[in-house]
Amino acid sequence: MTTEIIGVDQFNAGADKRAGELIASGRLVVFPTETVYGLGSDATDPEASKRIYAAKGRPSDNPLIVHIAHPEDAEPYAVTCEAYYRLAAKFMPGPLTVILPKKDSIPSETTGGLDSVAIRCPAHPIARKLITLSGVPIAAPSANLSGKPSPTNASDVICDMNGRVDMIIDGGESEIGLESTIVKLDGDRAILLRPGAITVDALSCVLDRVEIAPSVTEMLGENERPLSPGMKYRHYAPDAPLVLLDGEDSDVLEFMKSSPSSAVLLCYDEEVDALEKDHRLIAVGRKNDLASVAHRLFSALREADRLGASVNYAHLPPRDGLGLALYNRMLRAAAHTVLKTDKGK
Repeated sequence: MTTEIIGVDQFNAGADKRAGELIASGRLVVFPTETVYGLGSDATDPEASKRIYAAKGRPSDNPLIVHIAHPEDAEPYAVTCEAYYRLAAKFMPGPLTVILPKKDSIPSETTGGLDSVAIRCPAHPIARKLITLSGVPIAAPSANLSGKPSPTNASDVICDMNGRVDMIIDGGESEIGLESTIVKLDGDRAILLRPGAITVDALSCVLDRVEIAPSVTEMLGENERPLSPGMKYRHYAPDAPLVLLDGEDSDVLEFMKSSPSSAVLLCYDEEVDALEKDHRLIAVGRKNDLASVAHRLFSALREADRLGASVNYAHLPPRDGLGLALYNRMLRAAAHTVLKTDKGK
């Protein structure tokens, strides 16, 4: 397959219509969103969903997110409720996905065989225009090969998807860098399945009951099916093993200093000077600015692959606020491998 790669100027100068026609005909288009890049096609076409799974090398039991232009556009595809519209009024368009009972208009191939559907209304102008021009809801997981870090820029998309999709739209760097928050509604109760930029505290300002699913911080059971993307045991992973270091910052820094030269250290910006000599470093952002770490995380994991690490070491993130989203992604990237560095423990 020959992949057409276009920029924003080309998209706005007429290629947008061609991109919409590709989606409507069940072909594959990679497009930018505010979270990460998405690999999209017609969510109502079972054959299109099969092409998405094939392009990613993704297991077909892993449900796809259905992207719509406006919250009310969910009506033909999902059984909505008051809680959905309360969340939509606050967070849509934006980085929130809501899981609702599905209608027959969405095939089981799109939902991984589940009787629910994941609905998202993205904020990125290219994504919104593409949905409108295609005239169909767009099923779109992240535009990476299955298991690899999600792409936050076009060059990483091209590395994974060139020759596998019909078109790639280069929209520059993703604003957020982590996939959307995913919640499943059960009456007025929201169950957080995947944390993201919309935090538990933010959700709690809209709904009285917000619970965190055990799968956010724990492994799925052996025969447990994923209810949303990103719940698999190992996900977002670099080629070399990632080990998360749990301990006081000073102890983690000392561990990094003594690590072998073949290791890659994913460190905070403030630690670079202390680690410069004889180490391969990737600065992932400022310790007290988790949004900067989220923005950088996936591209840093891909950079570690390019450096040819034997092992990658990184701080274990906190579990509150945006830290929970980082904790969730990095724990899966590390296949739950955590090493305590605190002295005396």
